[in-house]
Amino acid sequence: MSTTAIAGPAATAETGPTPSKKRALPYRTISWTVPVLLLLGWELLARAGVIAPNVLPAPSSVGTTAWHLTETGELPRHLWESLKRAAVGLFIGAGVGLVLGILTGFSKLFEAIIDRNIQIVRAIPFLAILPLVMVWFGVGESGRYFLVALGTLFPIYLNTVLGIRQVDPKLLEMGRVAGLSKLDIVRVVILPGALPSILLGLRLALTNAWLALVIAETVGAPAGIGFMATNAREFLQTDVIVLVIVLYALIGLTTDLIARGLERRLLAWHPNYAPSGGRK
Repeated sequence: MSTTAIAGPAATAETGPTPSKKRALPYRTISWTVPVLLLLGWELLARAGVIAPNVLPAPSSVGTTAWHLTETGELPRHLWESLKRAAVGLFIGAGVGLVLGILTGFSKLFEAIIDRNIQIVRAIPFLAILPLVMVWFGVGESGRYFLVALGTLFPIYLNTVLGIRQVDPKLLEMGRVAGLSKLDIVRVVILPGALPSILLGLRLALTNAWLALVIAETVGAPAGIGFMATNAREFLQTDVIVLVIVLYALIGLTTDLIARGLERRLLAWHPNYAPSGGRK
């Protein structure tokens, strides 16, 4: 008997049968099917009269209202005003939060100067500070930008500090052994290591931006989707109120998808953010 004939079965016995490949979980299909089924259930219950129209109008009724407001140009105008306020406030708040977070993360002196004050302001509820903001800025756009910036500053600041502090000390030691300067260690090791946490802060900041905008637009705003909701409440227009809620949800979902796409692009080197078979 040849050596090859003996080695063949032996190798098969050692390795065993080839394991069957697991089927990937259809993440995208499931994640979109469930909301569609909920909408269909809502529509059927509303049409059957189980849900009164003045309590919760059917999705088709809300869609008709959205189409009518789009045709008249009212909805695009209000939506543009809200998007502009959120973008300007986010840009200001995220920029300030990132700078303060970097200073605090790298310097104990700046931590002693900045961190306690940030934590005190963060503990103040938005509704409590709103009267003071109105005294400072009146009912103009500056106060709305300030509220959005304030809401987005904290998650960026906290996650930037956390990301810098959680960089693996072994990576820092490897950088020193490799002869990298302090500036190179910051640029090559610390900031890339902190980037996942910073991007998580950005996702939270996007959520906070819309929460702050809801509050800002319900007080004296001449336009915006928050103004639409306040105006509809006065005239008991439930379909418009539900439309505004749906718009907030869709905008929040869209911005979160954009942030996650940014994560996948900037963190392609990170194993936890690499595309997998079930979730892309």
